[in-house]
Amino acid sequence: MTHRCNDARRWIGLAMMVTASWGGASKALAEEALEVAAIYTVPVEQQWVSRIHEALNEAAERGDITYTFSENVANTDYERVMREYAEAGNGLIVGEVFGVERGARQVAQDYPETAFLMGSSFEPQEPNFSVFDNYIQECSYLTGLVAGELTESGKIGMVGGYPIPEVNRLMHAFMAGVREVAPQTQFTVSFIGSWYDPPKAKEAAFAMIDSGADILYAERYGVSDAAEERGVKAIGNVIDTQNEYPGVVVASAIWHMQPTIDHAIERVKAGGFEAADYGAYSHLAEGGCSLAPLDAALVPADVAAMVAEKEAAIRDGTLEIEVDDTEPTSGP
Repeated sequence: MTHRCNDARRWIGLAMMVTASWGGASKALAEEALEVAAIYTVPVEQQWVSRIHEALNEAAERGDITYTFSENVANTDYERVMREYAEAGNGLIVGEVFGVERGARQVAQDYPETAFLMGSSFEPQEPNFSVFDNYIQECSYLTGLVAGELTESGKIGMVGGYPIPEVNRLMHAFMAGVREVAPQTQFTVSFIGSWYDPPKAKEAAFAMIDSGADILYAERYGVSDAAEERGVKAIGNVIDTQNEYPGVVVASAIWHMQPTIDHAIERVKAGGFEAADYGAYSHLAEGGCSLAPLDAALVPADVAAMVAEKEAAIRDGTLEIEVDDTEPTSGP
């Protein structure tokens, strides 16, 4: 009996040592900086991509990750760059694959041990291809309320890049907000066929101003420049440009990628990353979007109060903003 008891103690002690060793290894893995790479088809200054870049830089500054990236990657080179980053041992690869869906998903299949988090209009793909998009329609709706209250001509111009879901849903939400307070508003909608062509966006905006628009929805860079030159107002999208265009940009729907990025990093470090749709992390309730502070000199107090009331209703779930991914058109 004594020998058995001693043997049992030895086995228990050994088991505890092994468990402690495994626990220490798991803790070390969780605390170790995760190698993350990102691939962008446009410059990191471009408003949509800049939000991802900012969130990843913040994670790197905290020491949670090491971060490297490639910008201005052509669609024809995208798969090659994905493979190079996977071969280099990056644990998480982030990007936007709207123009290279099929190829990007094939790369993910070829590297099942690598986590991929990609901006996409389609569903996740097992086992390791998660998707995200800027589901900030709630804040776009709030900016629409401001625009509808401020327009005097009843004409609003909207300049977008391409009519894809991540653009369309924000435009529709903005238009819904406008119509709620100014149902007779006429919209002029134009797409420039580029993610980053400020001169082209500016020219499209000039044409809308010439047609009577006194407020412009600036989905692309260049639109607010036109508004500033012609003395009309603009609505910001994804980033806050109110300081850059003082007295011109009256409201901005801001996208915060930190909740999306932080959740992905956490799942990879915990060994539990799986194919999922991260879209919900862009919602107001998750801290994924916000309305830039309204300038009292530009937005009357009663309008700001009404917007704050609507925001509270969204947060508590009593107001839900519809997601409409169809292409918006000009008209009432």
